[in-house]
Amino acid sequence: MLVCRDVDDSPVPPTPDDRDAAPDVDQWWQSANDAGKYVMGDRLRPAVEAMTVRVRGGELLVSQGPFTEASELVAGFDVLDCESMQEAVEIASGHAMAYEGAIELRAMWPFDEG
Repeated sequence: MLVCRDVDDSPVPPTPDDRDAAPDVDQWWQSANDAGKYVMGDRLRPAVEAMTVRVRGGELLVSQGPFTEASELVAGFDVLDCESMQEAVEIASGHAMAYEGAIELRAMWPFDEG
């Protein structure tokens, strides 16, 4: 679960009603944790402090800043253990940033254990 916050020029800014309806993040965490779905998560440092690493043609390219220009910036992440994507959507929809930013959900790619 990538927790994204809007930048100032977001194409779909939250309304004051969205902000008022946003649940408390601590309550969201407690609910997900009590349900045994929360694995881990944390905030990330600001995007302006990010570094992007690429190797092209055998050359290491390191640039300052986030990897893309976007209207939302990844502000944090949470790892959930859900039975389905629908369950993840249900849990994510209760997070405050679903009201004020965006939540991107991705399944983890399993490592081969053999």
